Amino acid sequence: MPVIDQRIHSKEEFARQMQAGCSAVSWETEDGKHLWGRNFDFNKIAADSKITYVPKDTEFYTLGCGLEDTLDTNTRQVSRYAALGMGTMILQSTPALYEGINEKGLAGGQLYYREFAVYPEEKDEGRLSVQPPFLVTYLLAVCAAVEDVVKELRKKIQLLGMPLLGTVPSIHWTFSDRTGESIVIEPDKDGLKIYRNTIGIMTNSPGYEWHRLNLLNYSHIRNLDYEDFELNGEYFSQCFSGSGAAGIPGDWSSPSRFVRLAFLKDFCMKGKNEEEGVTNLFHIFASAAFPMGMVKVTDTGASTELDREVLPYDYTVYTSLMCLESLKFYWISYRNMRVQYVDLRKLLKLSEIRQFEIDLEEDFRSRI
Repeated sequence: MPVIDQRIHSKEEFARQMQAGCSAVSWETEDGKHLWGRNFDFNKIAADSKITYVPKDTEFYTLGCGLEDTLDTNTRQVSRYAALGMGTMILQSTPALYEGINEKGLAGGQLYYREFAVYPEEKDEGRLSVQPPFLVTYLLAVCAAVEDVVKELRKKIQLLGMPLLGTVPSIHWTFSDRTGESIVIEPDKDGLKIYRNTIGIMTNSPGYEWHRLNLLNYSHIRNLDYEDFELNGEYFSQCFSGSGAAGIPGDWSSPSRFVRLAFLKDFCMKGKNEEEGVTNLFHIFASAAFPMGMVKVTDTGASTELDREVLPYDYTVYTSLMCLESLKFYWISYRNMRVQYVDLRKLLKLSEIRQFEIDLEEDFRSRI
């Protein structure tokens, strides 16, 4: 297949990848390490998606791209901080990160916000215009903490509903830093909403405030089994464990995943250090992961011979976790559940963009 054809298909897939469903969680270990992570749920792994290191002083743009010859050179930026995350270089002019962490310990990413995202279509000449797929890259490049993110959104930049590769992706965002604060950013029809000091959970539509209030429907959930009870004069003894969580939703819809992750975050053991915390958080994400076959899609989209695991189902393509203190980026993929990581601190001396393969094949360890 000619390179140009692969590029055309790949950019179509990049546009679709902006619409993937996902779950995100912020976490804290017993020794004060802060973690942030997400599941990425889609029906394939796009050809150019890799763990991507973007060094300090990288030139990039927030509007248009070289691939489409739509680049707005007036939006040129130079990154203050190095960043590491999952993303693509297919747009040529700007690294597009889906999620990531920077050298100051700010982490965050974008998730699908179907039917709810609304962006201004006219430029505000007093602000820097940013297309939604570039917001993660921009904020990790210029912000040291959540407070900086809020200032950028309120005073400097404008999310602009200008199509990229033929579409304006319907997405919202969450970021967290070493203070432990986690925020949610949602572009709604009545303006940009910034929710501060959230519970550290985000899934997909509806908006954060709806999900938060929906937790009231599950106020009976606890991690302690209910005791024996009497009914119509007869006494019943418990014969199984886990009754305290009876009624917690188990499907893969956004509202159900939000509820499940909120209670798991509250009740589950945090881990005494980074290693235990990362292990425990991977288990938390497994509870919201899409098994292949359970979430069927009607359109698998265009594919290239470089794409992997193309199926008529959404599934959890990968799970990524970041430690905001050690600056390590951990991940597993659907078939390769061996935990791998890249240490951002060891890359800071590099002045060029570098990418690492996800590794998709099974990786079993023999003990004999």
